[in-house]
Amino acid sequence: MELKKTCRERFQPALDAIKLLLEKQKNTDTPILVAIDGRCGSGKTTLGEYLHQVFDCNLFHMDDFFLRQEQRTPERMKEIGGNVDYERFFQTVLQTIQKKEDIVYQPFSCSEWKLMGAYQIPYKKLNVIEGSYSMHPYFKKPYDLRIFMNISKEAQMKNIIKRNGVEKAKDFAEKWIPKEEAYFEEFHIQEGTLEIKWHLM
Repeated sequence: MELKKTCRERFQPALDAIKLLLEKQKNTDTPILVAIDGRCGSGKTTLGEYLHQVFDCNLFHMDDFFLRQEQRTPERMKEIGGNVDYERFFQTVLQTIQKKEDIVYQPFSCSEWKLMGAYQIPYKKLNVIEGSYSMHPYFKKPYDLRIFMNISKEAQMKNIIKRNGVEKAKDFAEKWIPKEEAYFEEFHIQEGTLEIKWHLM
């Protein structure tokens, strides 16, 4: 994955923090868990893919755990942080990593609106979880490192339009961004994290 020099520089604090964790735990078999949460369009997936390339770690995406249709009850959709299947993620990914076992991974497809075929992901010591709601309090703070990707509103909308187009950007502005902001505020997600800011280039 080829990144611009400015991106590599921006991500360097995350690399340094993970290298320090690996050094501290080099003589143990304890799994290391890293979460990348933050605002839409701030580079969560890009950072996750970069870390995956640098460290050859396991990388999991919260987008693979959006709610199935039958889970989208009015009560659940009103719940702050409730629009992801945090129960399934906790059971199939986090608990399995903590047991040092291989993971049977079954991603949800937002385009096909269904669970896709399951496949096995071998256990690795270093595991990165990227995406909104990766720091949901339901998980009971399992992470060794928590990274918050931040971005200005102006840069955020510019990135979302570039990535998703104008029409879908309206949906983000009216629906998904307010849900994220409520989650950040309600659960104080940004507190105690390594913050990485997006700068317009």
